[in-house]
Amino acid sequence: MSEPVAVTLDKPADYAEWRAAARRLLSANVAPDRVGFRLAATSGDLFGTRPGRAARQPAPVTICVPQDFPRLAKAVICHSDNARFALLYRLLWRLQGERRLLDNAADVDVYKARRMAKAVRRDSHKMKAFVRFRRTESDVGEVFVAWFEPDHHIVERTAPFFARRFAGMRWSIVTPGRSAHWNGNALTFGDGANRRDCPDGDALEEHWRVYYSSIFNPARLKIRAMKAEMPTRYWRNLPESRLIPELTRSAQSAQRAAPAGTPPSVASARRLVAAQDGMNQEIVSSPQTLGALATGLQNCTRCGLCQHATAAVPGEGPADARLLIVGEQPGDREDLSGRPFVGPAGQVLDEALSEAGIDRDAVFLTNAVKHFKHETRGKRRLHQRPNVEEIEACRWWLGLELELVAPSVVVALGATATRALTGKPAKVADARGQPFTLSPETVGVATVHPAYLLRLQDKEKARAERAQFIDDLRGALRLVSAAG
Repeated sequence: MSEPVAVTLDKPADYAEWRAAARRLLSANVAPDRVGFRLAATSGDLFGTRPGRAARQPAPVTICVPQDFPRLAKAVICHSDNARFALLYRLLWRLQGERRLLDNAADVDVYKARRMAKAVRRDSHKMKAFVRFRRTESDVGEVFVAWFEPDHHIVERTAPFFARRFAGMRWSIVTPGRSAHWNGNALTFGDGANRRDCPDGDALEEHWRVYYSSIFNPARLKIRAMKAEMPTRYWRNLPESRLIPELTRSAQSAQRAAPAGTPPSVASARRLVAAQDGMNQEIVSSPQTLGALATGLQNCTRCGLCQHATAAVPGEGPADARLLIVGEQPGDREDLSGRPFVGPAGQVLDEALSEAGIDRDAVFLTNAVKHFKHETRGKRRLHQRPNVEEIEACRWWLGLELELVAPSVVVALGATATRALTGKPAKVADARGQPFTLSPETVGVATVHPAYLLRLQDKEKARAERAQFIDDLRGALRLVSAAG
């Protein structure tokens, strides 16, 4: 019988490291039952007898996996179960002969992997919902620090969300196992720490308590649902949690006193709590599906554009699209139809996608700003460029779309889309051709907006710019393929 192969990984949630080790094992035809994975920090004999041999460096071979596997693996690798590495390698091994394995939801390995991925996504969502920053002072000035206790290794997976949302302030998120730090320009990671290393509270906590009291609707109180959405184990780190017992008692008294058939009032507080530095925190509850997001978007009042547009225009496309395209905002036809990219610019985009070899039906299309900004001249509604405040107001919705779709590549059409994705001013001419990281799993690229091509009067320049636009889309497609 062949000796077991011991594989030691340095990091607990590094997909690239696991992938490199798995490729070496697969190239050497090492069966899953001969492999044992462990982390460098662990000690002791891997198999209870003696260490196994390290895998040799074989000649590389072609390894084929379906498009869903890398995305699934990147989530599973963040789970806290020590069996995750072996499970993923077993799936990789089986996929070489069972091409449609991931379609079999009843398969034990597939079931376990999808359960792990779902747990990781849920933990990441809870981190986004329940992180609360406290203001403190450091050698570099004002810094915001938050303490969070995740169930899984999600800090590096989730931290880019906060870098996009709070690009204008210095912050740190500290957990027992890992910490994330943003200095206004770069995101870095370090070791974890203890709760006592974080500040206990500041003036912002009173803002949260006022906000929570204002949106609390006693007529709609459902304690089980509240605890499911905001589990009690998170309460000790939430400034508003001390209000919950009293508000709950008041709500129960009000419900008992209310006459039968009394309709509940509609909670209209969807706004954010404005911190002293102008930064905003999101409301606790976030849409969990694209359908729920599209519904919630119609009630958005985060900026004044909602008062003049016909309706908000949500993104459209497959929920598992590997390529996501972001435009500036809906136009006149999009505003009336409620669908993105159905006007003249959308026709240009359709033609370019076709020439680049990209199926529009496989792409998720959306906009940085969800309402049509315009001025009326006679019977015409003329496009106006959204300002910084309007772009920032809509970044929360765009971030949710990115989270729910989880694409491999995002194409920013124009400066507005690029700013919405990066949180910084950008010139397309400077950003074009230089991929930028949006998360450990997603890369962004910038190009011109198809509306720009429509405005070009010089026919020769228009042809050249259109050709370059198609090349940019082809480059995005290559990045999708490279992502596996």
